[in-house]
Amino acid sequence: MKQTVRRIEANGREIILVGTAHISKESIEEAATVIRTEHPDRVCIELDEGRLQSLNNEKGWQELDIVKVLKEGKGFLLLANLVLASFQKKMGQDIGIKPGDEMKEAIRVSAEEGIPTSMVDRPIHVTLRRAWAKNGLWGKSKLLALLVSSALSNEEMKSEDIENLKDQSAMDGMMEELAKYLPKIKEVLIDERDRYLASHIWQAEGTKLVAILGAGHLPGTEAYIRELAAGTQNPDTTDISTVPPKTIGGKIAGWTFPAILLLLFAAGFFTGGAVTSIDMLIRWLLWNGTLAAIGTAVALGHPLAIVTAFVGAPIATINPFIGVGLFSGLVQALLRKPQVRDMEHLAQDVTTIRGFYRNRISHVLLVFFLSSLGGAIGNFIAVPALIGSLL
Repeated sequence: MKQTVRRIEANGREIILVGTAHISKESIEEAATVIRTEHPDRVCIELDEGRLQSLNNEKGWQELDIVKVLKEGKGFLLLANLVLASFQKKMGQDIGIKPGDEMKEAIRVSAEEGIPTSMVDRPIHVTLRRAWAKNGLWGKSKLLALLVSSALSNEEMKSEDIENLKDQSAMDGMMEELAKYLPKIKEVLIDERDRYLASHIWQAEGTKLVAILGAGHLPGTEAYIRELAAGTQNPDTTDISTVPPKTIGGKIAGWTFPAILLLLFAAGFFTGGAVTSIDMLIRWLLWNGTLAAIGTAVALGHPLAIVTAFVGAPIATINPFIGVGLFSGLVQALLRKPQVRDMEHLAQDVTTIRGFYRNRISHVLLVFFLSSLGGAIGNFIAVPALIGSLL
């Protein structure tokens, strides 16, 4: 048996897990072959209904409302989703395969064979929002930096490279690296979904099941299914099926930085009077606003978006419920309104740096992100400088 196929027999049931690479021609063929050969009672697919709809409707980007996305605080989520989609699409272009083709083929063959299917993955918006909620700005920035560097890499992927990703030792190494670099991301994207997939596969109807899932989920999902069969694991996944609300500590943490600034300004007043306090305030405004404006300029934002970033950064800092990226991004979107062409070509444009800047939707997201990053860097530089001025 191939190492990409795992067979579990327990409690009078047989569950066959097929690990795939999402842009692999061999995986497409293997998924179809296993389904036809085994002819199970049901085929479980590592998709949710939303992602299935996206796979079947490649023009879904045309319905995107970037202003609404920013107002709802989903700018970071959309940017991460876009960059990830860009990375997968670019890899697929190198070998002539579209991401998710093996899942579509599994669904097609199942329908052809008269076998019902179940989408057993957690909704993508829940996964992304949980990942976002568990990471601060630094974690988000590291994730986006990793995705962007991968998406914009000029290294060509060969079909052999893709197939090697299914090798267990290679996959284990990748998971270890991810756990070291982005532990919270690995927890949400891999560990939680392993458990979710296992639970929903286990609860699917039928005595013989075939499950098509990414090779990275194969070991964890198999382990969880065996625990479910042994009765040592609870199939309930309610705790990982929603976005965790902010804890009291998290809400308090949002006001920590504004409180630190106020304490520093107060200390300046008591040690040097109003002149010192005002001087510290001006220095902070310049650090915070200037770097937010520089970030917007690096994103080639509209001049008014740059001014907005400079003025809005201090306001965003003292109000944890908004970010400077919201201000600058909205101004950019209103002054450089996305056109139909931008929506139609978004998926392709984000595969190159030039396209990212050219497309007005992705350009707005760049302005949003880089102004936010600039403002954050300005704050981290300003605080030590202000403390130093008191010594």
